[in-house]
Amino acid sequence: MSSHPHLVLSGMQPTNTLHLGNYLGALKNWVKIQDEMPCLYCVVDMHALTQDSAYGHPKEVAQSTREVTAAYIASGVDPTRSTLFNQSQVHQHAELAWIFNCVARLGWLDRMTQFKEKTGKHKERASVGLYTYPVLMAADILVYRATHVPVGEDQRQHLELTRDISQKFNNDFDAPDFFPLPEPVITGHATRVMSLRDGTKKMSKTDESDYSRINLVDDADTIAQKIRKAKTDPNPLPDGEKGLEGRPEAENLLNIFAALAETPRDAVIARFAGQTFSVFKNELVDLAVEKLTPIAAEMTRLLADPAEIDRILKRGAEAASELAAPVLKDVKQLIGLIG
Repeated sequence: MSSHPHLVLSGMQPTNTLHLGNYLGALKNWVKIQDEMPCLYCVVDMHALTQDSAYGHPKEVAQSTREVTAAYIASGVDPTRSTLFNQSQVHQHAELAWIFNCVARLGWLDRMTQFKEKTGKHKERASVGLYTYPVLMAADILVYRATHVPVGEDQRQHLELTRDISQKFNNDFDAPDFFPLPEPVITGHATRVMSLRDGTKKMSKTDESDYSRINLVDDADTIAQKIRKAKTDPNPLPDGEKGLEGRPEAENLLNIFAALAETPRDAVIARFAGQTFSVFKNELVDLAVEKLTPIAAEMTRLLADPAEIDRILKRGAEAASELAAPVLKDVKQLIGLIG
């Protein structure tokens, strides 16, 4: 049984605008977890450099970091209760990542499906950073000895790698329980929100069509337009769960409604059984506008004062460094870098 006190670590990349999927799949749950255990939430700006859209665009990365920070706070992450910072300002992440590069094995990284999906037939053109991305993620988590990580299904394999690195380090240096084996935290409805244009694909910041997603900065009219244009099928809404089989768009919209309303999906199905999508979409528009426009308004307010956002990140980085420094020092002593 682990002796480590409970601690949460999670983060998002500052690339493109955050959207409804980020909110329902992560941010909404981060806010709830603040009531359960201590939390560190970072903007993983070093990870963002693995993306072509960020590498070589320093001003855009800096501005995107502020925008993501504003989205965290506007969604309910409280920087007076949770430590909020950007990854690059805590140097221990990068130092521990190099040590973990020497712990992890090529075979482990070769099995990472996300790398294969992102590179396809062009693996030789990918950056080394993209290949070792999961090792840096392991360092992000273990430099604080975090015990719980809110992740989506697409990140579970990376968390398994973190556990493998943790266990191998503990075994290699005869330090049982030095690092914890972090547990995934997957909570709430609609943890995987799909595209409004294709219910078989995940809602993405990088999708070419802006109508595939609802951005957290969208105003009421834009939200309404996107929901009304969302792809559906010609049949009425089903009267039970079985009626969703082979209807990914209907399932996605019902999931979104359930998550925004914080209501079980079967209750939503019962409420709209047999009705047309036009009736359902009108209700979904009202709900989405009610829940999301205050977030957009608060983001606008926060971004009007970028210096304050920078101050919040600086305070958070200082607090995070205080936690990370003794862990890295102990690691260096264990492996012989310091006596």
